[in-house]
Amino acid sequence: MSAKPSDEARTNGQAEGPHAAIPYRHGLDHFALKLLDALWCRYRTSVTYVQTYEAMIAAAGAKFVNDHIAFRTLASQQPLLGIASLSRIFETLGYYAAGCYHFPDKHLSAVHYEHPNREFPKVFLSELQIWRLSPPLREAIESLLRSHCAHPSSRFLASIERLKDEPNYVGDDLLARLLHFFDELPWEIPGLDLLGLAATESQYAAWALVHGYRVNHFTSLVNSHGVSALDDIDKTVAAMRAAGIPMKDAIEGQPGSRLRQSATAAVDGFVKVLDNDHVVQTEWSYAYFEIAERGLIHPTATKHPERFEGFLGSQAAQLFDMTRRS
Repeated sequence: MSAKPSDEARTNGQAEGPHAAIPYRHGLDHFALKLLDALWCRYRTSVTYVQTYEAMIAAAGAKFVNDHIAFRTLASQQPLLGIASLSRIFETLGYYAAGCYHFPDKHLSAVHYEHPNREFPKVFLSELQIWRLSPPLREAIESLLRSHCAHPSSRFLASIERLKDEPNYVGDDLLARLLHFFDELPWEIPGLDLLGLAATESQYAAWALVHGYRVNHFTSLVNSHGVSALDDIDKTVAAMRAAGIPMKDAIEGQPGSRLRQSATAAVDGFVKVLDNDHVVQTEWSYAYFEIAERGLIHPTATKHPERFEGFLGSQAAQLFDMTRRS
């Protein structure tokens, strides 16, 4: 892990938004923070529970730190898609793979990424192995995925990586082009019949078909709140419920464990689908807001306890289902 940025770097300017408190050392870090802030602003507009949480945090004098951001992908062979569709972008931004996870019952696998600057949020990328789906659903999804747009080119990624030689990121062209890749559906609009077929077998597949690479969730780190009224996840969940935010029925993880997590209900939004060759809009679940409390671990290689920064598969499996349609 690289050394913590100097005080000089802290006065070098900050990105706008919830990641503004994170120092950066060069233009590449600055670009990454601007990307995260832009993604946050789009997400926050849709997930209105976040705005209630922000007001609650401000009233309590607490601090919000984003623990991680999550994306979903569809893993196929023809074309070759999945985690790699997004991982190369974050690797260009300086992130590295730090943990792997498997969810055989859901046909999912995932990798979480960390940044050398530990103040940057983690990134959690998951993929649905569509070859494990029933033949009718697999074939229908593969047919749709053949329309996938071009991935960011090596030249484009190299242009981003060269920002490491600049003190700041200036201009919006690279950022706008990358945001378009995250925002726009990367394949043709799915048919309503396909969406219904996917929903009966894999809610993850249905979600990904209509949302593509849009943010699935951001996560508040409860450890960062810094006030006694919200200093653990139980108090935070209770306060969010009192503020009128619908929450997951149970908190994942026992008190004192390495990781405890909960989430709001997912918000619904309108997505485009094809119905008899006509583009129509239908309501579908979008995203939720997650909260996480991280405990301490005692690595055998060191004498000092450290905060657990990974994820637990059993808990993540329960949170995947927050976007399930009734």
